[in-house]
Amino acid sequence: MTNFIPIFPLGIVVYPGENLNLHIFEPRYKQLISECHTAKRPFGIPTIIDSRLQEYGSLVEISELTKVHENGEMDIKTKGIKIFRILEVIKEVPDKLYSGAIVTYPDNYESGNPEVMRKVMSGIRELHQLLKVSKDFTKEDDKMKSYDVAHHIGLSLEEEYELLGLFDERQRQEYLKRHLIKAIPFLAGMEQLKEKIKLNG
Repeated sequence: MTNFIPIFPLGIVVYPGENLNLHIFEPRYKQLISECHTAKRPFGIPTIIDSRLQEYGSLVEISELTKVHENGEMDIKTKGIKIFRILEVIKEVPDKLYSGAIVTYPDNYESGNPEVMRKVMSGIRELHQLLKVSKDFTKEDDKMKSYDVAHHIGLSLEEEYELLGLFDERQRQEYLKRHLIKAIPFLAGMEQLKEKIKLNG
């Protein structure tokens, strides 16, 4: 399926199912959000990396218009729906301040391997322990999806975007597992180095 969507490019990656709060202050995006909220229509957040618009992003819906400030700025709650790929950017939309895009929606296979996900979750807990971070996940380990945890394992923006471009949950699980296999020994080594420096002090 191909269709036109208004776009709100940002230097972040939004995953399907993710809740995202936004503060809207630019006139073009105030117009976009007002129109989408009134019409109950979704909009797209394509990722910007190094000042360049990337081809993938997430379609999001406005779940709540939390506050409209006196100057017209808005606080909103949104939720990621699905991933799109930009076929063409429409920079000037008639009578609109914002841009849009013609997009298509790649097939996305959501079924993963519960055993691999359990290993990923175990790795995440080990990573968080090393970082002295406390994070409660609301679902059982084998019910978690890669999108649920991708923002919590220290991926760079480029790596988060790479994950966005994988359309099979098993591939995404393997991607996270490989990242953790590299990150955990590196951090453990750093911890040992810190302890050694303390002792030598």
